[in-house]
Amino acid sequence: MSGEVVAVSELASRPPSGAASPWDGGAPTRESDPKPLVPEQMRPDGAPTHVSSAADVPTMPAVPSGTTAGTVLAGRYRLRTRVGSDAAAGAEFWRAEDTILRRDVGATVLRRFTPEGGGTTHADEILARALRSGSFEHSGCARLLDVLAPGTGGMPPDILGVAVTEWVPGRCRAEVVADGLIKPLAAASAVAPLAAAAEEAHRHGLVLGCDHPQRVRITPEGRAQLCFALPRPDVTPADDVHGLGAVLYTLLTTRWPLSSVDAARAGLGAAERTPAGSLVPPSEQRPGVPVELDALTNGTLGPSGAPGQVHTAAAVHQLLTDVVAEHDRMALFPPADDGVPSDPGDVWQDRGRAVTPPDPKRRRKLAIALTALAAAVLIVGSYIAIQVGSVFFEGNTPPIVVGGAPVAPPNVPPGAAAPGQGGIAAVAGVEVYDTVGDRDNAGRVSRVIDGNLASGWSTFNYKQQFPALKPGVGVMVSFATAVQLSELTIQSPSAGTVIQVRSAPTPDAPFNETAPITEVTLGGGSTPVSLAGSQPVTHVLLWITKLSGGGDSHVSEIDEVRFLRAGS
Repeated sequence: MSGEVVAVSELASRPPSGAASPWDGGAPTRESDPKPLVPEQMRPDGAPTHVSSAADVPTMPAVPSGTTAGTVLAGRYRLRTRVGSDAAAGAEFWRAEDTILRRDVGATVLRRFTPEGGGTTHADEILARALRSGSFEHSGCARLLDVLAPGTGGMPPDILGVAVTEWVPGRCRAEVVADGLIKPLAAASAVAPLAAAAEEAHRHGLVLGCDHPQRVRITPEGRAQLCFALPRPDVTPADDVHGLGAVLYTLLTTRWPLSSVDAARAGLGAAERTPAGSLVPPSEQRPGVPVELDALTNGTLGPSGAPGQVHTAAAVHQLLTDVVAEHDRMALFPPADDGVPSDPGDVWQDRGRAVTPPDPKRRRKLAIALTALAAAVLIVGSYIAIQVGSVFFEGNTPPIVVGGAPVAPPNVPPGAAAPGQGGIAAVAGVEVYDTVGDRDNAGRVSRVIDGNLASGWSTFNYKQQFPALKPGVGVMVSFATAVQLSELTIQSPSAGTVIQVRSAPTPDAPFNETAPITEVTLGGGSTPVSLAGSQPVTHVLLWITKLSGGGDSHVSEIDEVRFLRAGS
């Protein structure tokens, strides 16, 4: 939802909470910048987009902030996690909590100043358009629930307005494409509801503002849905058409075709271009893209006046609907190879699919596990024999020797830790901890505790080292109860990564409520970290402050973490 926000609202039946104004997300548009614009800084109609230079990104002046995790707006909406920003609109996107109705909501916050040194001066206009769209409802966008103006009680002075919408569950596009390519038909089916929402909004004289990568999320059902309201004030229906094409292009190629700065902030790669500056069609980057989808991306993202240009959201919606219908009609015939393995529920399954060769590490771990299991069976069997023998014989039973190792007497439970040694602390949960943006590869973080060194979690690939785009990113590990730890082992191939080990009162606690325990620089492989002398903890944050890599590629990977209890 944006510009003339396509938000569905509870405002139709009650007056708004206030009036308007903007916020943070990046450097403002600088129309006087003498540097020439490159193709990726141009809109399809040839006009410059709201792109800031790379030099603007790391600028982090000290400015007053009313948008920190835990801040309560208007005495009702508690900000939880910042999931994105739109620099041109001066807007921050937050996952927040409605403390009265006890539900998650999406909050678009307009700020006077941003961490990057920008802000917005069009808050009144942006909020006025939001209020006009308050009665608009469509399944392709989140409902607008509330609008807060600067005069509303309990609003920090640097916040010029807030639009509250329903929270859209699911994943951001960076998380969706991180798992690899998706089927072209799935991409078309995902964008169709969003195109229908744009078509309906334009019919009512409204706009969505879906030309920003972080305003749209993908629901668990695979639908693209507008999540955040309040776009920049100059958004037009033509920008929505470009945005629909950009969403489709990203799902087909994993790359964002509009502003490269917005792409970097959203954790997406910039689209590939020819030497002449034209976008490389999706069909040249992957197999199986229908010619209709190729033509649609070219028609929505190509320059103004080019042959085959698509002018309306209605045309986008109709073409996507036709592609899905044609696929259903041809369901009896084998589909073209699209480079994506068939799902278990697909009618047509891949033939001759290459069998993945056995993983030597996995086989070795399996052999070790089977050996340990056999030893455990022998020990338990011996223990049972001793207990049965004690029924018929009196006196002390000497230790039984299995493979040269003495077995503990009957009064010592098998598997118990020796005096002075602690065991492995069982982890109850793990999640990505991020204070300013989309959580890096959140769907893969459970791999750090799966016991498999061949799988792991990694951060997004950043073109600049922390803290240029964000102060850091972390992994929050939780235990069922407070535990006294003696050591942490981190298995990682990312040498040079710097990690702060911190304790936290809750998994989603603000960063300033976490307490440092120690800091470590990872080497390649296994890195032990002493936690001796630390206090009992329930939640441990592994906060990455420096990424591995260099140049324009900075990324860190963690394959496995293991905690040891302190000995008794």
